[in-house]
Amino acid sequence: MKNASTEVDVYIARSAEFAQPILKKVRQLFHKAYPKIEETIKWGVPHFEYKGIVGSMAGFKQHVSFGFWKGKLLSDPRGLFTGVGNTEMGALRVSSLKEMPADKVLLEYIKEAVQLNENEIKPPRAKPRKPAAPLSVPSDLASALDRNPTARATFESFSPSHRKEYIEWITEAKQAATREKRLATALEWMAEGKPRNWKYMKGK
Repeated sequence: MKNASTEVDVYIARSAEFAQPILKKVRQLFHKAYPKIEETIKWGVPHFEYKGIVGSMAGFKQHVSFGFWKGKLLSDPRGLFTGVGNTEMGALRVSSLKEMPADKVLLEYIKEAVQLNENEIKPPRAKPRKPAAPLSVPSDLASALDRNPTARATFESFSPSHRKEYIEWITEAKQAATREKRLATALEWMAEGKPRNWKYMKGK
């Protein structure tokens, strides 16, 4: 292998015994498919690069994961990455060499992945997430907070998730008496600067 990295050698040597032949095989296939491929360690695991990242592999306690940086852009004629994750990168998990696709198949995938970089094909931009709808404070809680400036100051300083915990706790009460009791308790706790689940926090 022309561009083999000693860092990758060390990574494979330190991997679990079952994983070593798998990692060696994956490495060999990347180099066979495209001899100009280069190796590097990124984020603690081996990556294969040519005009950008082509793919990567990683050894774990019970499996080896390997795949392609732009896996979702591959034609994937054999459906190897169908239903594999929701990110742009496609990856397979195997626990033995017997579970790996045929060499010929993987070589086709690697060559296609290299061609994506050669053609400067970029993955589509992720759709921006819709901003979360503002929390609706129930009228009885809003009125109670207006009458208790200390509790209101605490509530307003809370993160949206902490506010939501109190709002849901109060609004999920099935009976009016239960709701009133929770509302009173919520005001008492917030006046003391406590979040809804303060009992479960460390040090409490």
